[in-house]
Amino acid sequence: MNVMAKNLPAFLNSAPKKLLIGGEWVDAATGKTFDTVNPSTGEVIARIAEGDREDVDRAVAAARRAFDDGPWRRFKPYDRQDIILKLADLVDRNFEEFALIDAMEMGEPIARRNNARRRVLSLLRYYAGMATAIHGETVENSMLGGDFTTFTRKEPVGVVGAIVPWNGPMVSWIWKLGPVLATGCTAVYKPSEEASLSAIRLAELLCETGIPDGVVNVVTGFGHGAGAALAEHPGVDKIAFTGSVETGQKILMASAGNLKRVTLELGGKSPDIVFADADMDLAVPGAAMACFGNTGQVCSAGTRLLIEDKIYDEFNERLAAYAKTLKVGSALETDTQIGPLVSAKQLARVTSYLDLGRQEGAKVISGGARVTDAGRDKGYFVPPTVFRDVKPEMRIAREEIFGPVVGTMPFSTIEEAAKRGNDTHFGLGSGVWTRDVGKAHYLANNIRAGSVWINCYQMMDAAMPFGGYKMSGYGRESGIAQFDDYLNVKAVWIRTA
Repeated sequence: MNVMAKNLPAFLNSAPKKLLIGGEWVDAATGKTFDTVNPSTGEVIARIAEGDREDVDRAVAAARRAFDDGPWRRFKPYDRQDIILKLADLVDRNFEEFALIDAMEMGEPIARRNNARRRVLSLLRYYAGMATAIHGETVENSMLGGDFTTFTRKEPVGVVGAIVPWNGPMVSWIWKLGPVLATGCTAVYKPSEEASLSAIRLAELLCETGIPDGVVNVVTGFGHGAGAALAEHPGVDKIAFTGSVETGQKILMASAGNLKRVTLELGGKSPDIVFADADMDLAVPGAAMACFGNTGQVCSAGTRLLIEDKIYDEFNERLAAYAKTLKVGSALETDTQIGPLVSAKQLARVTSYLDLGRQEGAKVISGGARVTDAGRDKGYFVPPTVFRDVKPEMRIAREEIFGPVVGTMPFSTIEEAAKRGNDTHFGLGSGVWTRDVGKAHYLANNIRAGSVWINCYQMMDAAMPFGGYKMSGYGRESGIAQFDDYLNVKAVWIRTA
């Protein structure tokens, strides 16, 4: 069933979407707009203001005023918590609208909405709890020449520039919004041009919570314009970025002007390791969806599937058979399991890797070409694709494809599995499928990645940190560790005698 016809959000029927700067919805300084497209149909669904450098300047100035001089700095932890809880309630009441927006704009299947709701609300309520849990500590010192009381204070870092990706609009937004509100920072958000609508709608709801003007500002636009201006802006104290390695490197260089703090959650080419003793009924669908979930558009997707040689042929057969059962279709169909890729550009990227894999000598045993049958020919659809007989040196084994494409490789020993698993510039996620607790702990200790999922994959919880090693970036999203990047620690000395 298609849920769009009778449930089209009124939000999409309004005029072109504007920027939020200093509590006001305004046009871009240039007056420019850009179109956002439904990847299931190729149709334009909205026009959005195209912010640029001048708009970023205005937004940073508003955030700076709100942080330095506005009423926000007088908000107590309870008051900040109250803002976040009000937002959580508003999001809960309007979540069906958010699910439709993300399905229409970036192709996230509407069938995922219940899990998405729980994830988003748990994050918001976790951040609300953390707003009243931030504290320094008293420290015993060893100074001579008098008595000194020493303690630390944790204070908000200042103005945060948050650059948010398109592949998980709501979660990515809240991952960066929650710690800003909990710590007392202010922010300028630049959502991806591929998925800006849920960020705009969330900002509308945030304005209903009683948050002071300028605490949160939203500048939509492109990376080379608004994104670059935000990354290098001298009025920004911290950048929180999720996206590609190449863009992350540019942001890091741009941050040098005022030595702003930077956290980066970048790409991945994550290993998923299956032993012969694994529960096949659990491991086959688990390994499949570790890669194919969200149409493979997940930075920590398990795209390098390492299978013990004893079961290599059997597992490939079962994996390919499972992949062929997955329903590929419009994100608005309630039985769709694999939606479209986000854009024509992403479609071209993924299909180029399908061609490359064949040229390199890998064998396609499921999928392998764009879906072009009637009814789906105008959308950006690629079916779940399995390459077997992949070699470690192949580009499809080393480069992030960001689509529903997995490559399988055999291994013989646990040491080889660990070595192969670490044979990448990335280090974001990893998976292990085994009944042997010793193997599980060995790989949990030896895989160099920010997350190790054992007999599961892509599990996320608000209290658990998520982030990368190596070229997958640094800093963490969610969990207590995330707050360190939004706070400064001040040492205070008081001579008491």
